[in-house]
Amino acid sequence: MSVPSGRHFLQIPGPTNVPDRILRAIERPTIDHRGPEFGRLGMRLLAGLKEVFKTASPVMIFPASGTGAWEAALVNTLSPGDRVLMFETGQFAALWQQLAGRLGLEVEMVPGDWRHGVDPQAVEARLREDREGRVKAVCIVHNETSTGVTTRVPEVRAAIDRSCHSALFFVDTISSLASIDYRHDEWQVDVTVAGSQKGLMLPPGLSFNAVSEKALAAAGAARLPRSYWDWEAMLTANATGYFPYTPATNLLFGLDAAIDMLLDEGLDQVFARHARHGEATRQAVRAWGLEILCSEPREFSNSLTAVLMPAGHDADDFRRSVLEHFDMSLGNGLGRLHGRVFRIGHLGAFNDLMLAGTLAGIEMGLAVAGVPHQRGGLQAAIDHLADGRLVQSQQGTMKSAAAV
Repeated sequence: MSVPSGRHFLQIPGPTNVPDRILRAIERPTIDHRGPEFGRLGMRLLAGLKEVFKTASPVMIFPASGTGAWEAALVNTLSPGDRVLMFETGQFAALWQQLAGRLGLEVEMVPGDWRHGVDPQAVEARLREDREGRVKAVCIVHNETSTGVTTRVPEVRAAIDRSCHSALFFVDTISSLASIDYRHDEWQVDVTVAGSQKGLMLPPGLSFNAVSEKALAAAGAARLPRSYWDWEAMLTANATGYFPYTPATNLLFGLDAAIDMLLDEGLDQVFARHARHGEATRQAVRAWGLEILCSEPREFSNSLTAVLMPAGHDADDFRRSVLEHFDMSLGNGLGRLHGRVFRIGHLGAFNDLMLAGTLAGIEMGLAVAGVPHQRGGLQAAIDHLADGRLVQSQQGTMKSAAAV
């Protein structure tokens, strides 16, 4: 068996590559999580997260995967038998539905084709029908990691408002936070769910709830059992920078570095970088003659791209070939997409050269695996990236001249 040289290309849509700066932060010696140094760290983190979520409301950190944040959102705000409205946009929407059902909630799942995001008109129509107010929460996934489809959250919020319905609004941003523009307060989201292992550039292990005043008020009357996920205990401890139980201290060191990196680059620049890489990837896919799973251009994801395999070719066979020959991991098809798509992650700590290397590996992999395609995808992406850099350079020159 040959030993690969160079670095492994981890191009799944999460966990993403962890930057050296964050790895160095995580490897610090663990400190006393009841001592004054930790309290200062906690206060700094909780303030910084508000900037990332674009909120003035509390953001809570749980030692868990994103699944824990899903559960925390539900158990703190709802009661047994409450009806929640969900939308089948992909595998993770389906998993959230299953979790809600196991908690004793009545889930109404609006079917979907896994190629489109949530239809705002369908949200409005369903809530207008609910004259008795039985729906207590609307739950959507902002960016479906299994499909590469991004739901237009502001339009969903507007649909809820037009219906004059009082339902809470929950949004999963696990693969969009710090990658795609997201505004908790402006879009009047009641609970935003997130995880550490994607746009935040950390290893798995931290999850988040950003909560509105409306959600906090609902928590006072909610009757689903909660202990580990209890917001009240968390907020009480967080008031001084601490946690109600032992936190993931070294991951919090990494989170501190991640927030600094995001804010130093500037969130608008982070989103623009992801948009540039998303479009370059789509240019490559089109040039190969392959099909992007997402059917609606307005809903293309800038975090990842899911690519449909030609008929008669298995996506997992292709992924195995790419891993064997080029030491690169691509995302697999999940649920009903098993074997039908491969997913290209282009989020987190990522730059133009890393994307070019990724697309080169895919183009070579298509040839080695005998997948029907046209050459030139890599060049199409490079041309897009170079054109973008040229525009940036020209704009920088114009600004410098204007300043003089």
